[in-house]
Amino acid sequence: MSSTSSNQHHPEKTTTYYVPSQSIWPIVGAVGLFLMAFGAAAGLLSGMFGLGGGIIIVPGLMFALGMDQRRAHGTSLAGVLPISMASIITYWTHDHINWHVALWLTIGSVAGALVGARLLAVLPKRTLTLIFVGVLAIAGIRMFFEIDATGTTVITTGTALALIVIGFFVGALAGMLGIGGGLITVPIMIIIFHVPPAVAKGTALAVVIPTALSGTIQNLANKNSDLLAALMVSVIGIFTAIAGGWVAAQMSAGLSNFLFAVLLMVIAGRRLLQLRSKSEATPVAE
Repeated sequence: MSSTSSNQHHPEKTTTYYVPSQSIWPIVGAVGLFLMAFGAAAGLLSGMFGLGGGIIIVPGLMFALGMDQRRAHGTSLAGVLPISMASIITYWTHDHINWHVALWLTIGSVAGALVGARLLAVLPKRTLTLIFVGVLAIAGIRMFFEIDATGTTVITTGTALALIVIGFFVGALAGMLGIGGGLITVPIMIIIFHVPPAVAKGTALAVVIPTALSGTIQNLANKNSDLLAALMVSVIGIFTAIAGGWVAAQMSAGLSNFLFAVLLMVIAGRRLLQLRSKSEATPVAE
């Protein structure tokens, strides 16, 4: 009797769990995996071609998270930083970095990235899109042609000044477009300074890191970057970047350049179509 009374006064404790009828976690997980996939592709691109990977990350952020172009560019630059740091490992171990050229380019690019990040906050979206498409198209056309570059760079006063100016231009584009700058740096070093392609790619990556860092700091100050999204993009990209360096060593230069050129032209064409459809839907200028 006493046992029954005790059970009535002290019922067994139960744990109640709240299960929402429609959980958002599957959606969050899917978006995270999608961003990681884009980051993995960006890492491969970085390792194979000496680029930061922003040309892949920016469309991924806009598609997966619906980011506007300014914030996608700012977030991309933050994601480019760790990916580029991983990519440079392969080139460094093969002595494919010209540190003297990288130094002078970096001086200009750090300042340029700060200016570019400021312009990102004020330039119209349409202008940013056209600049982005233009960079992709120019790089794509360049990659269709093979360029003989077997010379070495001798640093003179004039060369150093030219590298600083070029670095400033590249850094400004990086700050505005959320790219690492290798799209411009690599062909310039090959065409103008006759640097071997492998050294041009490694040197470009050495410049990407401080450029991306300075641009990211400015974007964070402008509240124009999402660090969580950047982390999700780069968490797998840092590993595929190292793998990309190995793939680059196995693939012929002609094939890799052709595939990369096709990729750039496809992305540029897609962005132009999006811009055109938006203009037709909204005739009022942005």
